[in-house]
Amino acid sequence: MSFIQLPTGEGSAPAPKVTAQTLFARKQAHQPITALTAYDYPTALLVDQAGIDMVLVGDSLGMAVLGYDSTLPVTMDELLHHTRAVRRAVRRALLVTDMPFGSYHSSTEQAITNATRFIKDAGAEAVKIEGGRTRAALVDTLTQAEIAVVGHIGLTPQSVHRIGYRVQGKSAAAIDDLIADARALEAAGAIAIVLECVPREVAGLITAALTIPTIGIGAGPECDGQILVFHDLVNFTAAPPAKFVRRYADASALFTEAIQHYASDVRSGSFPADAECYHLPREASADILPREPS
Repeated sequence: MSFIQLPTGEGSAPAPKVTAQTLFARKQAHQPITALTAYDYPTALLVDQAGIDMVLVGDSLGMAVLGYDSTLPVTMDELLHHTRAVRRAVRRALLVTDMPFGSYHSSTEQAITNATRFIKDAGAEAVKIEGGRTRAALVDTLTQAEIAVVGHIGLTPQSVHRIGYRVQGKSAAAIDDLIADARALEAAGAIAIVLECVPREVAGLITAALTIPTIGIGAGPECDGQILVFHDLVNFTAAPPAKFVRRYADASALFTEAIQHYASDVRSGSFPADAECYHLPREASADILPREPS
């Protein structure tokens, strides 16, 4: 596999590769972990070169890139395609890919086969699976098969028809369930757990209860790390932002202005200008182009 060269200071060594052990060490040292999604080569290149620790090829690509209404229609082939593109760019970050809905639900054999494709064929270094105690046995099996697994509890988008899009863990019983889910995933061998849309106090309890890192999205600053969807971060989406999203740039406005400016220049005839055109060599033009009458 051919990788791009990350920019480094003069005489400095390339940034060390982020691994599961790196994330664990960050938690022990109380050093926040940074994570973002990426779905294509140019985005992944920017994210990796910016020093992000973990890149997730999330099934959120269904809404962010493919125009689906949820994550449920995303297929193995689509995620494999996008993971391969991201893999070509990512050199430093830990590369994680979502297991899409239906890819690990039928049998353990199906799950191992599909997870292996992400690792062996697409270059992912870990897979992410939604669910708590009900997925613990599967996480253990995948771990025994040398496949690193990131868990995901709280709001699990693949369960939208059962739980909807709403904050999880708001009652004593629900909090106990989330803590039990997290502990079961850790015991099964998960290398990290994504906590989505849970009260920050609950995320703090879970983070304190685990030795593996927690990565929050809408779960408050007590998590060991944070993740956002790249398109939300830069406002490159038509969807209204969730409460937990902070916009760091307005790509939609920037791109819209550029497109409108381009269209205006084409319609006015100012693009392309002569400086943006190729020309025949002088000797060729004398032979080919008609001469003006003397």
